Amino acid sequence: MTLRVFNVLGREKVEFVPLTPGKVNIYVCGPTVYDHAHLGHAKSYVSFDMIVRYLRFSGYDVLYVQNLTDVGHLLDSGEDRILRKARQASALPMQIVETYARSYFEDMDALGVVRPDISPRASAHIPEQIAMIETLLENDYAYVADDAVYFDVTRWPEYGKLSNRRLEEQESGTRRLKGSGKRTNEDFALWIKASDEHILQWDSPWGRGYPGWHIECSAMAGKYFGPTFDIHGGGIDNIFPHNECEIAQSEAANGAPFARYWLLVGSLTVGGQKMSKSLGNFLTIKDALREYRPEVIRYFIFQSHYSNPIDFSDDALKAANSGWRGLMSAVWLTQDKLRHLADGTDADAGNSFLPVIEQTRARFSEAMDDDFNAPSAIAVLQSFGTEVNKLLNGDQAVGQNTLAAIQALYDDLGKTVLGIVPTAEAAASVDAERLDGLIRLLIDLRKQARVEKQFATADAIRNQLKALGVSLEDRPEGTVYRIE
Repeated sequence: MTLRVFNVLGREKVEFVPLTPGKVNIYVCGPTVYDHAHLGHAKSYVSFDMIVRYLRFSGYDVLYVQNLTDVGHLLDSGEDRILRKARQASALPMQIVETYARSYFEDMDALGVVRPDISPRASAHIPEQIAMIETLLENDYAYVADDAVYFDVTRWPEYGKLSNRRLEEQESGTRRLKGSGKRTNEDFALWIKASDEHILQWDSPWGRGYPGWHIECSAMAGKYFGPTFDIHGGGIDNIFPHNECEIAQSEAANGAPFARYWLLVGSLTVGGQKMSKSLGNFLTIKDALREYRPEVIRYFIFQSHYSNPIDFSDDALKAANSGWRGLMSAVWLTQDKLRHLADGTDADAGNSFLPVIEQTRARFSEAMDDDFNAPSAIAVLQSFGTEVNKLLNGDQAVGQNTLAAIQALYDDLGKTVLGIVPTAEAAASVDAERLDGLIRLLIDLRKQARVEKQFATADAIRNQLKALGVSLEDRPEGTVYRIE
């Protein structure tokens, strides 16, 4: 089966054919770095991480660009998000940017998200943005007003083709500014003239100012990919106006199609409402990672197709934790069998299971080739895990070849593609977590035995733990243990 994707541009599932055989260029709208990332950001960037991982696993040479917005993303009030945060923190704007850019990458690293090949910043590409605006002015797609340079949407008949909005039905593509010189309400700002007190501003042919939010992605995508590239990714909530404006200004400036395939991620919601800072219904990634393993968070996100919304709750993450541990039971059992393979076991024992492994790989690829259907792919792994548990808990001998093939499948599909099977180092921390839980369970049983005056049982637990190298120490605040 060949890879098919749902292209939001055209609203249909189509065969994916890259511009250059064997090579994929993908641009994803990155975060505005003015605060710590939350689980809504995780939903988007873990989803694209899965997409990029699978493309590379399938043999494509992928160039992945994901920008950082550090200027021009305005609030409804017309205030720059970075500047507002800087004032609140009594800090310089670039202090805010550096602080939260580092925080964002720390979170993505912790979630196992492979870093983009290029992470360009809007503020570092001002010349490219100015050059694109000059081209739009020369081609009569833009005009200079008293407060800004605007894109004239009436000059671009295809404006609205991604979001399927007719021009007369559209809301403003940019916020109204004081003294606005827009010809129509739908025109959007390409360059905004800055007041003297506005800290982030640059020289331009139209006076000191700063770029609009939309122009940055067009300029950066054009710099690294050229006029046309394969995949543009982002959140469904930015389809209008941001993505729509990107297409209009890019195609008007370059005279060529912009992105050929648009893959947009559904929102993470809380009680049906999108998780967002403005609503105050968010949970930061850092706080989530204090409660749940990164693989569990990824597993939770993959319970829904990337293009669909998913509702967050503690119960939903607990269910994901249970599902992930169920999947991992077969992984851990396979690893344990490999470590303790009995001497003299025929290496080919259990080879009748090899066709099941190949069938599983085929079914997994079939699911992922169907628009990166991670929920179906996980279901394939869960079904495979059931068969693995039956095999390894049965009476049949299983040799090195079959065990290694099972392990290789989990490494390829669970670790490399989905990122839900931990690395050896992370798996060791899982084992440590399980050991800690077992020891604390025995400590609780010993405590209960002492309360019930079953001192012989309590002593037996203590002595058996001691024999295993675990020493107990009773303190006023409770019993603690030390592994010798």
